[in-house]
Amino acid sequence: MASIALEKISKVYRNGFEAVHELDLSVKDGEFMVIVGPSGCGKTTALRMVAGLEEISSGTLSIGDRVVNDVASKDRDIAMVFQNYALYPHMTVAENIGFALSLRKISRAEVKTKVGEAAAMLGLTEYLNQKPAQLSGGQRQRVAMGRAIIRDPSVFLMDEPLSNLDAKLRVQMRTEVRRIQQRIGVATLYVTHDQTEAMTMGDRVAVMRAGVLQQCDAPKLLYSNPKNLFVAAFIGSPAMNLFEATLSSDGTSLQLGSQSIALSDAVFEANAGLAAYKGRKIIVGLRAEDMPIAEGDQHQGPVLHGHVEAVEALGSEILVHFSIDATRISPETFVEKTSDEFVGAAPIAMIGEGVARVQPRATVTIGQNAEFTIFCERLHFFDPESQEAVSK
Repeated sequence: MASIALEKISKVYRNGFEAVHELDLSVKDGEFMVIVGPSGCGKTTALRMVAGLEEISSGTLSIGDRVVNDVASKDRDIAMVFQNYALYPHMTVAENIGFALSLRKISRAEVKTKVGEAAAMLGLTEYLNQKPAQLSGGQRQRVAMGRAIIRDPSVFLMDEPLSNLDAKLRVQMRTEVRRIQQRIGVATLYVTHDQTEAMTMGDRVAVMRAGVLQQCDAPKLLYSNPKNLFVAAFIGSPAMNLFEATLSSDGTSLQLGSQSIALSDAVFEANAGLAAYKGRKIIVGLRAEDMPIAEGDQHQGPVLHGHVEAVEALGSEILVHFSIDATRISPETFVEKTSDEFVGAAPIAMIGEGVARVQPRATVTIGQNAEFTIFCERLHFFDPESQEAVSK
C-alpha cells in the first residue's frame, strides 16, 4: 500500500498549451480521492501523468516514498480502470481477470485461486466462463475492476469508469466501487465530470478548472464553504443561486435589485471579512434548500419576493424556478484570462432567475408571486472582482 503525492505538477504540450498548472495534491494510503471538473479542465491529464501515460513537464510525482517521474508505467505498481473497460473479447471472464498474473508466469493453480477470490468479492463467480459480450455493462465494469484488484497494486487509478453505464446502474455501481475500495484499502485516484458522483464517493474531492486546482476538501466542506464562485456554482444540484447585490453603508441590509434584505449582527460574526464591503457591491449566494416558501405570517427571517416561472414536482421535493429584478451571476460566462487567472463574472441578464427547493406538500403554482424565507446566516458572499469567497 502507498500514498500518492503530486507537487507542483504541470503539463505543457509542444504547442504551448498548459493542460495542468502546478497541481499540488496528495492521496493518503487507503484514501478515495476524486478529481472533478468540466470537460477540458485537466483532470484526465493529471491522472495519466500519475499512470505514466503522459510525460510530466515539471514538478515531482511520488508513489509511496519513491519519486516516479522517470519510472515506466509498468514499474509504478499501479492498476488502472478505464472508461471503456478494455477487456479482451476473445477471453472468458476468468481469463480477463487473471491475465496480468498469467504474464508473470504464476502457476495456474495460484491464478485460479486468486481469480476465484476476486470474482467472489465482485459477485462474478457464476460468470467466470462467459465472454465479455455476454455480460451487462455493470458486469463488464466489475470484470475490469477484478483485473485491477488481482494485481494487488499499491495504487488504483480510475478514469470515468461509470460514464458508459445507464443512470440507474451508475448509482448502483457507485456504491459497489466504494465498497470494494474500502475493503481492499488502497489509495485511489478517481476522475469524473459528474459532481454528484464525486460528492457521494470521495473521502475528499479536488475541483479543477482550466488546469488549476480550485479547492480540495471533504464533500461537506466543498458544499458548505466553497472558496470561490466557480466551486460554489459547480458543486451542488441545483446550482447555488448567485446574484449581484449591494451592502448598505451601515451594514444593516443587503440590496438585491429592488428588494432590501435585513441583516443581523450574526451575519457579520459568521463572515468576518464582510465589514469591508459596507457601501459596496458584492455577490451573494443562496442554496436552493435555504429558501423555503414563507408560510403565513410566521416568517422565520427576511423574505425574498419572486415570480414563479416553473415548478418541478419530483415527489420528495419541489423545485421552484423564480425570477426577481436583480442581476444574476452566471459562472458559465466567466472569461478565462490565463490558466490560473480569471476576469470578473459577466451577468447574463438583468432579470435574475433562481431556484428554490421546497417541501413536497407546498402549494405553489406557475405565475404566482411567492415569498421565500431567507436564512441570512446561511448566505454566501463573494468578491465581484477576485471571485473569491469573503473570509469567514
